[in-house]
Amino acid sequence: MTETITKPSLAGMDRDALREAVLGVGVPQKQVRMRVGQLWRWIYYTGVTDFEAMTDIAKPLRAALAEGHTLDRPALGERQVSKDGTRKYLIKLGPGIEVEAVYIPGVGRSGALCISSQVGCTLNCTFCHTGTQALVRNLTAAEIVTQIMTARDDLDDWPKAPKDMESRAITNIVFMGMGEPLYNLENVAAAMAILSDGEGIAISRRRITVSTSGVVPKMHDLGEKTQAMLAISLHAVNDELRDELVPVNKAYPLKDLLNACRTYPGASNARRITFEYVMLKGVNDSDDEARKLVQLLRGIPAKINLIPFNPWPGAPYECSSWERIETFAEIVNKAGYASPIRTPRGRDIDAACGQLRSESIKKRASERLKERLAAQEAS
Repeated sequence: MTETITKPSLAGMDRDALREAVLGVGVPQKQVRMRVGQLWRWIYYTGVTDFEAMTDIAKPLRAALAEGHTLDRPALGERQVSKDGTRKYLIKLGPGIEVEAVYIPGVGRSGALCISSQVGCTLNCTFCHTGTQALVRNLTAAEIVTQIMTARDDLDDWPKAPKDMESRAITNIVFMGMGEPLYNLENVAAAMAILSDGEGIAISRRRITVSTSGVVPKMHDLGEKTQAMLAISLHAVNDELRDELVPVNKAYPLKDLLNACRTYPGASNARRITFEYVMLKGVNDSDDEARKLVQLLRGIPAKINLIPFNPWPGAPYECSSWERIETFAEIVNKAGYASPIRTPRGRDIDAACGQLRSESIKKRASERLKERLAAQEAS
């Protein structure tokens, strides 16, 4: 049996990797910087999927690049469109390895893409469907970047002319999909460097938000390395309840978390930290908890996103009533904090906050070997 050799894709590579690729096909050293710049613009600004479209690169070089590489994105396993325009993508990264990403129109200047940083999650937050899926692995920087590229392909969101950059569909990126970004900080930071590069996808770092459940030791590094906007998955005003809702709180309790917020690099009234607070009926939605939330965040440049709980099969909670949410928001607003109530989006396709989950399962190396041998015998 002849083994199929999979060519690596240039899509998702950083400049150093592209440099190695062009050197590998014999580009003279003095031309490397220019060729990398050309490739970068074609891949990340124009979004081409065929080397033949790279018209300012000589045909022999295009052919040499195509012989050893592709411009492929990960396969799109499923695409669902909600009645409110939200789009959910099931992205297949390899056999049995899938993540979900969600495009939400009307967020930010135009629309936001919610992306994943891990396949599965280790945090086991009790209100989150993703938390019921065990961690399979971290995503690479390329796998993070190509989620955006896959969505832009679907939305026809690559500029045809420079002015098109002003009307693109995806203007904001939020790391609020599957996984805890700070447990994969190296790859998240590397992906952000590609996404924010002004000669390519060019999404401002001020339009990229990273949401963490409170991995305190990594928060300062996140700010230093990425200058990302920070969101905290808070959901409770005391350690006892937060230990239950967000178990990572047992390692990094509220006092430590809030101190890390107070010293987060770049936090200011112009760069406020977002605190996410899911509204759970009879659990964390009382007037007293609203007042304690205000006290808890005193001195932190903050805004508070109130999130109606999005149900999923077997969920142990119910969503607070709309009246209760509005009363909670009024108390927070009167204390001087912006507290928008996040309108649930994509509920009909399970694309709302806390509903993402793939069927990826972590397998032992021995299981993968057996499957590979079985496939070889079958062929």
